[in-house]
Amino acid sequence: MSAAMNRALPLLAAPVAFFAAFFAVPMIVVVSSSLMAGGVPSLGNYARVLFDQYHWDVLAATFRIAGLTTVACALLGYPLAYYLVRVVKSRALRRTCVILLVLPLFTSNIVRSFGWMVLLGRNGLVNDALVGVGILDRPMRFLGTELGIVIGLVYILLPFIVLAVGNALAAVDPALEDASSDLGATPFDTFRTVTFPLCLPGLMSGIVMVFTLAVSAYVTPALLSGGKITVFPMLIFQQYSTVFDVNYGGALSMTLLVMTLVLVGLAGWIGNAGASATGRKAQ
Repeated sequence: MSAAMNRALPLLAAPVAFFAAFFAVPMIVVVSSSLMAGGVPSLGNYARVLFDQYHWDVLAATFRIAGLTTVACALLGYPLAYYLVRVVKSRALRRTCVILLVLPLFTSNIVRSFGWMVLLGRNGLVNDALVGVGILDRPMRFLGTELGIVIGLVYILLPFIVLAVGNALAAVDPALEDASSDLGATPFDTFRTVTFPLCLPGLMSGIVMVFTLAVSAYVTPALLSGGKITVFPMLIFQQYSTVFDVNYGGALSMTLLVMTLVLVGLAGWIGNAGASATGRKAQ
């Protein structure tokens, strides 16, 4: 064993022990419990999950809400990040905007979700504003709908994608964009062929963060759904905290985890393929 490896082992001991204690062991417990039914090894819990149409409907609602949240965060977050990095020239103003952006993260999701319950109510500020400017004739029902849950999740998760895209944009060398302009490219062509491809990894990392957090969100959907919409984390929480069926809850957890990883892997593959195609076109 080399001397460098001997010096690295003590440094790796603490993070490896932390990973084993707080990630690997709990995951092994969940997996092993999901494979038990009536005290004997069985795949019965997974059969209950996979052969029940109700679970597929709940999964579809969960991924639909997470997908809409991710799309909305990307559409809102990218222009906002671009504005903060490329348009705002004052460093103090930019820092102030970033602080205001991340400030809600220091408060509990429960508090923020209760705030949206007030704002999205029939007599809330949102309905009053929409009726006041003539967009709606009568108050619209937000609470208890997927739209209300998406609005709450977008508010909570938007800072993650703004920070990810902002860091990627800040890392783009301005000389590359200047060179593109010097060669006769329009600002839109420079953005399409230089800026966007270079910050695409940051956008994809933000999308993955937002999607995984939206899929696993419990508090916001539970409060804003008003008991009318069920998402998969609510089923898992119900099994662990109310029914106390840890075997069935483990199977639900692993099903959601595997399907989320499949979708995240698919999104990563699509993103890499798109970046490669964009790079070839730019060449």
